[in-house]
Amino acid sequence: MVADGHKYAFHLLPCGILYPRCKNLLGNGVVVNIPSMFDELSQLDANGVDYKGRLKISSRAMLVSQIQIEADGMSEEARLKEGEKHMIGTTKRGIGPTYASKALRIGLRCGDLADWDLFLEKYNLFIERFTEQFQVKNFDKAAELDQLRQLYEKFNGSGDKMLVDSVDYIHDALHDPKQRIIAEGANATMLDIDHGTYPYVTSSSTTVGGVCTGLGVPPQAVETSIGIMKAYTTRVGAGPFPTWLDDEIGERLQTVGVEFGATTGRRRKCGWLDLNVVKYAHKLNNFSSINITKLDVLSGIESLKVATHYELDGKKLEGSMPANIEDLARCKTVYAELPGWQEDISDCTSSEQLPQNAQNYLRFCEE
Repeated sequence: MVADGHKYAFHLLPCGILYPRCKNLLGNGVVVNIPSMFDELSQLDANGVDYKGRLKISSRAMLVSQIQIEADGMSEEARLKEGEKHMIGTTKRGIGPTYASKALRIGLRCGDLADWDLFLEKYNLFIERFTEQFQVKNFDKAAELDQLRQLYEKFNGSGDKMLVDSVDYIHDALHDPKQRIIAEGANATMLDIDHGTYPYVTSSSTTVGGVCTGLGVPPQAVETSIGIMKAYTTRVGAGPFPTWLDDEIGERLQTVGVEFGATTGRRRKCGWLDLNVVKYAHKLNNFSSINITKLDVLSGIESLKVATHYELDGKKLEGSMPANIEDLARCKTVYAELPGWQEDISDCTSSEQLPQNAQNYLRFCEE
């Protein structure tokens, strides 16, 4: 995020934290690394952004422990020994093992921190159970407890209690006519644990359905679903990528588009816009509208390709995605070719100001 000339790298904090009037809630579907959260808040402290009383955390959200981060790294290293093609491309921030702990019903919740003595009991039991499951050996339990004890006062201080019952909190807001709510998703549709390119996915629901499960609101509460797509396609980490450009144009998109992962610093793979993915995402999310970003990155490329659909064993796939990656790898990608534009469009503020070829590109995508 860039605001008032300052750049912020957020992994946990919602973008609303930069707006002085916005209240912010990390829902029950989020996994929370408390030390990392305070590292992110320190960016706000450094730039004079006042967030006191504006950040709340669901007591039902799962807590990320250092032992889960260690397990994440061990798991990826084990896959690397099997061969690079087996790697998932995880960020090694403990996300997968934390969701696994949740599913195994052995994890810790943020709400457990409301009572330190009770938390110690639950923490010790969690470490014992997790170690049995994941065989983590190099973990400094005392160091983590010392760190959490120091952060506990900030996290649960009397002046600004961050923990809330998020179901009540969000429903009070839903029934307040003066309040409007935006739910911010963290990952793209193709990384959804159910509907994405499994197993090269994240560990949560990244589609609009995650709003209901991750915040505890009924489906009828979702009035509008806004999709966000780049003017080209990117992917970070491993997994299938039908329109990937492993060439000079792909490198150009990386460089001009500053396509580096905020978490890992890794270069994102870049490719032509894949409208089959967009159609599939629309099928799952029923977008009210779609925002297209980074159109200016395409300036200067003489000829542009857009993937319109796939073909698999002679069958046209339009807005359909094979359930397994082996079939996806066998798909033929069908392209349309459009003339590019040379003009710098970064200062354009309306579609009418765009060069005709840029307008044609947008119109083609809309159609």
